[in-house]
Amino acid sequence: METFYVVPEEQHNALVEAAYKKRGYSSQEAAAGARFCAEATRHGIRTHNALKALHLDHLFGSAAGGCVPKAKIEKIKGPYRASQVWNANKKLGQATGYAAIEQAIKLADKYGVGMVSVDNAFHYLWGGGYVMDAAKRGYIAYTNCTAALAEVVPFGGKFPTLGTNPHSWGFPTTTAIGYPIVIDWATSVVAMGRVQQLAREGKQLPPGAAVDANGQPTTDPNQAKYLVPFGAHKGYGLALMNEIIGGFIGGSLPTIRNRWTQVPEGEKGTCCFFFQVWKPEAMSAGAFAKGRNQSENVQAVIADILGHGNEGCMLPGQIEAQAAARCAKNGGLLFSEAEINAFNELATEARKRKWNLADFKVAE
Repeated sequence: METFYVVPEEQHNALVEAAYKKRGYSSQEAAAGARFCAEATRHGIRTHNALKALHLDHLFGSAAGGCVPKAKIEKIKGPYRASQVWNANKKLGQATGYAAIEQAIKLADKYGVGMVSVDNAFHYLWGGGYVMDAAKRGYIAYTNCTAALAEVVPFGGKFPTLGTNPHSWGFPTTTAIGYPIVIDWATSVVAMGRVQQLAREGKQLPPGAAVDANGQPTTDPNQAKYLVPFGAHKGYGLALMNEIIGGFIGGSLPTIRNRWTQVPEGEKGTCCFFFQVWKPEAMSAGAFAKGRNQSENVQAVIADILGHGNEGCMLPGQIEAQAAARCAKNGGLLFSEAEINAFNELATEARKRKWNLADFKVAE
């Protein structure tokens, strides 16, 4: 079993905030970035922790012109009360994502359902974090986005024209099972963040997940150039959905997204987000069997699915809940030695004291 070390959340957040501030972000943006990265780590989403977030910012964000520190969100006026459309003006993705899910919740409180579409955005990383937050507060939530780059080859094709394009759903099932069900997946076999993680830790990719620069299948994360959609035509269709939704919002061509030296005059290279939140009671028909209320009915449905010999099956969100419980038990966020070494590179950049491995206890 891999060894993890316990880093106090305050220490983690202080370093991540300092790294964002060193790149010109405001205190509010830096705090949102650190909060999001801590939540990803807490729930075991190692592919989208601070290392991924700040690496993405370096490659395509503040260092490349794809993200503008201290940018202001412009809310575009429209005739529909339960929906809003925003121009993020390349604001930090996590700060934009948190603001969008909060606005969708406010609209849902007023109208039963709320929708926020975001144009000119910088990638918001782990979509499951936003819908999980809403689900913990009693809402059903969904988000998708166009990923940072087109790095997925469409089913039957040979050139990457799709993003990893995640879909994320959150359901308020804490009363029923003890944690929210969160269905969150990239539409590629693995996310590129997983490729980077495995490369960092000297591990191999699963077969059929990636191809090299020549289009040949590879399990070596250091040779992986492009990704493959999961489920053949089914994953392709789901990835395509994000691109089409992005096209309706205002997104431009996937193959030039975040490739700032290749964006033709008049085109756009930014991402798009889509958020939808609704109150469970807004969809209730009220005719639950045996006099059950809505929550009891959901619990009964889940129990039936996991019955009949299926008691050992996992529910989406269970692994994340277990990871959060382990973090709580150990009193901090859990990182591998390789990750701590990578954080020390950020400490050097931010001119902060490096982390000493010996200062951290080994997680139980």
